[in-house]
Amino acid sequence: MELNIPFNKPYLTGKETEYINQSVISGKISGDGVFTKKCHQWFEENLQVKKALLTTSCTDALEMAALLINIKPGDEVIMPSYTFVSTANAFVLRGAKIIFADSHKNHPGIDESKIESLITTKTKAIVPVHYAGVACNMDVIMDLANKYDLYVIEDAAQAIDSYYLGKDGIKKTLGSIGHLAAFSFHETKNIMSGEGGLLVINDDKFVKRAEIIREKGTNRSAFFRGEVDKYNWVDVGSSFLPSDIIAAFLYAQLENIEKIQKQRKLIWDLYHRLLTPLSVKGKINLPEVPLYATNNGHMFYLDCKTLANRTKIIDVLKLNGVLAVFHYLSLHKSTFYQNNHDGRALTYSDYYTDTLLRLPLYFELTEKEVTLIANIITKIFE
Repeated sequence: MELNIPFNKPYLTGKETEYINQSVISGKISGDGVFTKKCHQWFEENLQVKKALLTTSCTDALEMAALLINIKPGDEVIMPSYTFVSTANAFVLRGAKIIFADSHKNHPGIDESKIESLITTKTKAIVPVHYAGVACNMDVIMDLANKYDLYVIEDAAQAIDSYYLGKDGIKKTLGSIGHLAAFSFHETKNIMSGEGGLLVINDDKFVKRAEIIREKGTNRSAFFRGEVDKYNWVDVGSSFLPSDIIAAFLYAQLENIEKIQKQRKLIWDLYHRLLTPLSVKGKINLPEVPLYATNNGHMFYLDCKTLANRTKIIDVLKLNGVLAVFHYLSLHKSTFYQNNHDGRALTYSDYYTDTLLRLPLYFELTEKEVTLIANIITKIFE
């Protein structure tokens, strides 16, 4: 039987084109139209954050964050090596030196216990990445930020509808804890608009300037609210705001987030149940979710233990019409940045570079298809 199971398939709720049409009819399809405002309100209420601003991508949101904290040449920024290039690029563009930290032994996320030893007088910020939507230990990170007077920018690209349970017993949304945070709505994410992102601002002092940076360095947003009688060039900035058409698409997704999340978590749980016997036998490792974190069903990955195992699984799945993909390559060994790295071995970042495999996970993936994928993988090890 010929099969064709892609790695990802964007899910449409049915309202996207209707809302896009409403946006077009409104006569305001540039940035900050009616649906952009609806999205901003939704995020501010549901993420419980001070200010939410849609951007054209998560990359743009990170670049705005770098501008907001005034990153300058010579500043140092600590982040995991096992992450997407945008996490680092946003700060490199401002002249920062990236200080890469290793991953946990049992999870690709940043090893918080390694951060303090990397802090110097030049350190400006810590950028934790909530890999696979699983929270970093934010109490540890925020304590370090307070101790050394550093900014924390959460890379929450994969972390919509995921939470952190702090030592204070309060459950907080990811993205609401650091000074700033960035989300992605790329088509591979749980909630998507093709391309798109969000900058979250949790520190009041950044709110006004964030609007200015997002509007090409002008106070145009204040002008349209009637707060000034004309707008002017007042700061650095760029065109970071998306079309209201993108916001219209996104709002249709947000209205269906509970339905989407319920289905994605069911698929994640099914993978976990079907592949647990292989894990018990020591053939693979399955994702771990710490007690202080939640699972948002963004990604189901395998730790294949060796590069040879991963390559074989990819090849056999492909022969059966299933596309599974590996993920990041350690940034400290990248062609662009390897000569700027300080030479420390980042053992577990490199380990996940060789062993982590992402399996298909999307709304319309059926129980039959998940079972088929799990059976193929199981037979490889028999």
